[in-house]
Amino acid sequence: MARLKVSPSAASSSGRFRRSRRAPPPADRTSSKPRSRLLRGFRSVAGQVFALQVLVVLLLVVAAVLALVLQGERDDTREARNRSVAVAQTFANSPGIVVALESPNPTAILQPRALAAQHASGVDFIVVLNDDGIRYTHPNPARIGQKFVGTYEPALHGQVVIQQLTGTLGPLVQAVVPVDDTNGKVVGMVSAGITIHKVSGVVNHQLPLVFGAAAIALALATVGAALASRRLLHQTHGLGPAEMTRMYEHHDAVLHAVREGVLIIADDGRLLLANDEARRLLDLPPDAEGRPVTELGLDREAAEQLASGAIVNDEVLVAGDRLLVVNTRPTDRDGGPDGTVATLRDSTELHAVSGKAQAARKRLQLLYDATVAVGTTLDVTRTAEELADFAIPRFADYVTVDLAVPVLRGEEPAPGEDAPMQRAAVSGIRQDPPFYPVGEVITILPATPQALSLNSGHPVLDADLRSSTAWLAQDPERAGRVLEYGVHSVVRVPLRARGVLLGLAKFWRADPSERFDEDDLSIAEEVAARAALSIDNARRYTREHAMAVTLQRSLLPHGLPEQNALEVAFRYLPAQADVSGDWFDVIPLPGARVALVVGDVVGHGLHAAATMGRLRTAVLNFSTLDLPPDELLGHLDELVSRLDQDQTASPNGDAVTGASCLYAIYDPGSQLCTMARAGHPPPALVHPDGTVEFPDVPAGPPLGLGGLPFAAAQLRLPADSTLVLYTDGLVEDRERDIEEGLVLLGRSLRHAGRAPEEICEAVLAALLPPRPVDDIALLVARTRVLTSGQVAQWEVPADSAAVGEVRAAVSRQLTQWGLEEMAFVTELILSELVTNAIRYATEPISVRLLRDRTLICEVSDSSSTSPHLRYAASMDEGGRGLFLVSQFAERWGTRHTANGKVIWAEQILP
Repeated sequence: MARLKVSPSAASSSGRFRRSRRAPPPADRTSSKPRSRLLRGFRSVAGQVFALQVLVVLLLVVAAVLALVLQGERDDTREARNRSVAVAQTFANSPGIVVALESPNPTAILQPRALAAQHASGVDFIVVLNDDGIRYTHPNPARIGQKFVGTYEPALHGQVVIQQLTGTLGPLVQAVVPVDDTNGKVVGMVSAGITIHKVSGVVNHQLPLVFGAAAIALALATVGAALASRRLLHQTHGLGPAEMTRMYEHHDAVLHAVREGVLIIADDGRLLLANDEARRLLDLPPDAEGRPVTELGLDREAAEQLASGAIVNDEVLVAGDRLLVVNTRPTDRDGGPDGTVATLRDSTELHAVSGKAQAARKRLQLLYDATVAVGTTLDVTRTAEELADFAIPRFADYVTVDLAVPVLRGEEPAPGEDAPMQRAAVSGIRQDPPFYPVGEVITILPATPQALSLNSGHPVLDADLRSSTAWLAQDPERAGRVLEYGVHSVVRVPLRARGVLLGLAKFWRADPSERFDEDDLSIAEEVAARAALSIDNARRYTREHAMAVTLQRSLLPHGLPEQNALEVAFRYLPAQADVSGDWFDVIPLPGARVALVVGDVVGHGLHAAATMGRLRTAVLNFSTLDLPPDELLGHLDELVSRLDQDQTASPNGDAVTGASCLYAIYDPGSQLCTMARAGHPPPALVHPDGTVEFPDVPAGPPLGLGGLPFAAAQLRLPADSTLVLYTDGLVEDRERDIEEGLVLLGRSLRHAGRAPEEICEAVLAALLPPRPVDDIALLVARTRVLTSGQVAQWEVPADSAAVGEVRAAVSRQLTQWGLEEMAFVTELILSELVTNAIRYATEPISVRLLRDRTLICEVSDSSSTSPHLRYAASMDEGGRGLFLVSQFAERWGTRHTANGKVIWAEQILP
């Protein structure tokens, strides 16, 4: 710590204090330790500046010498390169060299000439090479005929090769140039080389001169630095950097500190120094320095406090009309001069600033909390409730939120439309406020403060409801109850977002709370603005979600078709956050069979719902072709790939990111269920005894990958077996993986004798998450079988005479079923179908008659050729068989099997 000595005269004249001059040491006390004095000299600012100057000059001189040496080395290398290239090119272009290279003995001609040229040019060697790199000449005859050491191949293509390497002669530069004949063909090469030391003599001779000049420059710089340091030593009085820094910081802290007064008081109570802020706070006279503190006109208590020299921490003193916070500390610590340092702060201004800061901090905290607490969901009503709950009790005693009726439906109120308001939320410090209840529809009357706020779009403050009469016109009876309840002031703020008026928020205060003021009005406006944006976001989401759900539900089946093969129940639950692309279908097929379909389009929103509708329509269309499940998924996969390509090609199209599907066909006659899946979870099978298994259905790739095959699995299902199809939203969510979900699903299905509706309820109760993030489709089907009394079957030989026998057997069977009136048409249909099978198909041929919801006639054969309906002309003898079948039957068609085909026809039962 710097030790300071302050004279009263100096302090009073300038308001500054100076460090006393250091007295020179007496002559008889000269130090006998010159080494210590030298060290102290170098610790001073002057000594350090001198050392720094000498060091900088020395570094500059060394850098200059190094630069000159390096430049000389570069010049030597460049000179060696130029000389070797020049000598090689001169020798290569000398007269007779081409003739010598083409002579029988080139060495005899070229060796003398090369040695002569070497001595004349001053290079170390000249070597002539043939186009294979074999030396014809060399200063050492023993190396003639050997391979040239170095790179020469580019010279064969007419280039000049320059290399810098270290050979037997030391570091050298060699050049290889081509020798061209008159036709421009390279017939040989010439290499010339010279060592670096032959061209480096100039710099080596200049080095003594360079070092001498450097020494002279260093000496001159040292003398100049010594003179400058001596002058600096005189001006700084031998102070070191740390001492000067401490003195400057102390001086700056006293003279230039702002918004805080500083006093230095001697131990005898005299004022030694007062800065400008202290003069202002204490209203000191100009000649205050040097006078006793008790004579400066201060309050007696304040003067005695400052002059006592006692340590004070944040004491409040009265100085005129100001309240000052005073702190005092002694100055004699660590051997310093006796006295006291006092700091003064104006607590009056500080209190005002603190009050404003506290209010601003409270306001910012309130707005931040509103941002966090309001708008946590995308539900309009919940957002209004969050606004009402947030403001209680930190800002208001009661809050009511009214929203336009279209807003609650997700719609946007039309501009200029006076839409009725509906009470969306009420909150307060008590549970029985006298306001309209939630759900009440309120019509705002003109010329009321509520209407004024809505029309102007600005908040309205009623600081005293008892003296205000305009608001009573809305509902005088209820207004009276509000006043009786103790409510005394209100702030009405319209909820506007993106230029749309959404509703009105009212903040109420009651006794004993303070009344609202203008500052509260601005806070309420900002809170309402943030809440209005959240309400509008929720409204827009509600609208989009409602549109997506409406579209999705319009694309899903609205009921189950009539069929007897399966007892079916289903559940479909859209996600709460956003709709997805899940779907299901129950499709009756010919032959009393039924197809079950469950699928899922990846993604959410309108695009996923629209894609789901397209895929569901495609499955319905493909099912009319009566394709096996694996073939149908193959066609569906190709369709998804084509849709993806079309969407990708569109500038604003969203690609189909993928889909999964499970397709199953159940035949109640054979009790066989054939199924295939494309990236979909496996089905669950509940046996009649209640045991559950997940059949091993081959897991094909998701739809849209293209090119990959699908495989089908075939299961025999006993009567009263239950097949459960579902989408991944049932068994998988953010808190549960699919493996755990399958375990829970199997556990919920492990009961015997339950109806499909009961199974649906049990599964959803066990697996439905609180807030589904994905759609859930669940399809439960209990199997039924056709009894022997509902099926009749005959084998038919490939003989036309067998047609009559089939007709007779069919007639008898129809009589047993009580369907005699259908015998003629049925016999006619079977006659045509059986005749075609005998005439055009191959054995075995069979006829099956099914009595279900319709009468079904089936003729099967081993041929894969499908018949085609023809329209015969009036003179044609044939071609009318299938035409008659199509006229008499309700429906007819063909389906292919693994062993052939089946032609079927259906008739409506009477």
